[in-house]
Amino acid sequence: MSPTSDAVATVADGCLLLSHRLTEWVGNAPTMEEDVALGNIALDLLGQARGLFGVLGDEDQLAYFRDADTFANPALCATPNGDFARTMLRQLFADCWLEQVWSGWTDHDDETVRGVAAKAVKENAYHRRHSRAWVVRLGDATEESHRRMLAALDELWPLTVEVAVPGWREAVAAALTEATLPVPSPAEPDPGAIAGCTEARRELLAEMQSLARAHPGASW
Repeated sequence: MSPTSDAVATVADGCLLLSHRLTEWVGNAPTMEEDVALGNIALDLLGQARGLFGVLGDEDQLAYFRDADTFANPALCATPNGDFARTMLRQLFADCWLEQVWSGWTDHDDETVRGVAAKAVKENAYHRRHSRAWVVRLGDATEESHRRMLAALDELWPLTVEVAVPGWREAVAAALTEATLPVPSPAEPDPGAIAGCTEARRELLAEMQSLARAHPGASW
């Protein structure tokens, strides 16, 4: 793959896995409205992944018939949901990353990538408002919600190394400050944390790919 296709694969895989993680909340979210919101965000991310897979090859093959070790997603996108605070902070980190990606790809050399990015910029603006609002709400609410956000920050910050592109830290810092949460120093690579996400990705894909692999070539 060229560097360009490598970058596209990273974003496509990240959107796919993050989408699947969010669907795990459907039916389990704190409110009915949040069930709908997270389901819609998951569908947006899935659509973005499908659009980018179309640039790289056959979307079904890329999603369902690759081994876990060939996925190029940032570790953050595969990490388990944990509690709602952890999910919302993970989503904020991912949304701020994708905000920089999509805005930079609206003039991409590939016409399809440009089209995906142009639509995704609008979708991601909603996603980021949603995740930021929850991070601020939970960070600056009760003692318990603040404690949970601090725990989520400690757990997730080491996974931000791969998504801390230019512009990301400033966007994240503004949200954390408003949420009365500390802004840590730039994350250092944590092999243990990355290894944990690699195993989580393997388990996630085993579930996600099981039906397609049990019935290869089936039409749905």
